[in-house]
Amino acid sequence: MNDEDKALRRLGLGMMLLFWLIVMGLGVWWFQGHLDERRNPNADLAQFAGGKAGPITLERNASGHFVATGSIDGQPVEFLLDTGASLVSVPTALAEQLGLRRGAVAEFNTANGRVRGHLTTIDEITLGGLSAQDVRGSINPGLVGDTALLGMSFLKRFDIEIRGAKMVLSPAGRG
Repeated sequence: MNDEDKALRRLGLGMMLLFWLIVMGLGVWWFQGHLDERRNPNADLAQFAGGKAGPITLERNASGHFVATGSIDGQPVEFLLDTGASLVSVPTALAEQLGLRRGAVAEFNTANGRVRGHLTTIDEITLGGLSAQDVRGSINPGLVGDTALLGMSFLKRFDIEIRGAKMVLSPAGRG
């Protein structure tokens, strides 16, 4: 085998390696998107913010929870809708990112026990075309990550209907 054949062979091997790296990269990208869709099937709600205030329909995620992307004071936030939570509860690190003001110190009973945090008032929360102003909330050091609990201080302002794997939130009194 002469030098030219060896060079062509190396070039061919390099092209094949590049091809498989691209195929694997695309596979990982697709699979990550699939996992994200299973975790938050309602992520596309964020693009409807500011639209007309009509009913929105949420789907349960693969774990059976209602997770959706909305906003706090115009900044995107992933929410876990929690009808068992009295207040909207924001992890401390996320609250700092959002610039939420710390109010009075308070103790909260959570699924993981008692936690000491701060009360706050959120200027505006938006989910799809639905929004609410001056929402009571808590800054909770017991929560980790960047997902906030969307509790009843927001949800009680809307009509809620849950049927199977769907939740419909409508402006109050309009069903």
